Amino acid sequence: MAKKKLQRFAQLASFNNVFQPHFSESFNKDHHLKGTWHKVVFYNDNPITLELGCGKGEYTTGLARHFTDRNFIGVDIKGARMWRGAKDATDNHLGNVAFLRTNIESISSFFSENEVDEIWLTFPDPQAEQRRTKKRLSSSVFLNKYRKILKDNGFVHLKTDSTLLHEYTFKVIKHNQLEIIECTADLYSGGETSAVLSIRTHYENIFLNEGKKITYLKFRLPKNKEITEPEND
Repeated sequence: MAKKKLQRFAQLASFNNVFQPHFSESFNKDHHLKGTWHKVVFYNDNPITLELGCGKGEYTTGLARHFTDRNFIGVDIKGARMWRGAKDATDNHLGNVAFLRTNIESISSFFSENEVDEIWLTFPDPQAEQRRTKKRLSSSVFLNKYRKILKDNGFVHLKTDSTLLHEYTFKVIKHNQLEIIECTADLYSGGETSAVLSIRTHYENIFLNEGKKITYLKFRLPKNKEITEPEND
């Protein structure tokens, strides 16, 4: 297993669609990619969508196949997982896909204001302990980071098996009077689901096999509104 993991790390470094900046390149400063993704990476002006906490990158590559006129960037710190999506994109010549290996806390070091059109959060760690609320990727801490790089009223999607995270995010949305576009506590209960929402990650298949319900939220994030935490959360 260790040998296989080392082989994947070596191959990951060889992929042209993967960026693995050293911590010193973005700590308390802007990385050179910031504001240049259209020009330097994708060579077009198509809209950019981020998948944050992308894991194996199934949603990043799945979305890229559906929307060839958009660009997609998977972001995660786990390189061994990211290898799968990067290899898929490389082998299948998905030119509208890139991967960034970094902590999501540093996201504003890599993207400039209005550079991102949409954000997906796919099965992030729900950070179930109360003291870790602000570590949730849909907390006010992270939403305020996102609104700095998103275009005004850009979409944020949350797909999760965690009822706790779904309900918490709903409270944050209602508390801040954000516009909800879609909300469901059981995505597959109504029969047919859109092709985009039907993209399934490795972890989603595990959760479904365990009988867990998949929830989904889609909402707008205004640029000029500071997001705050609901009381008692």
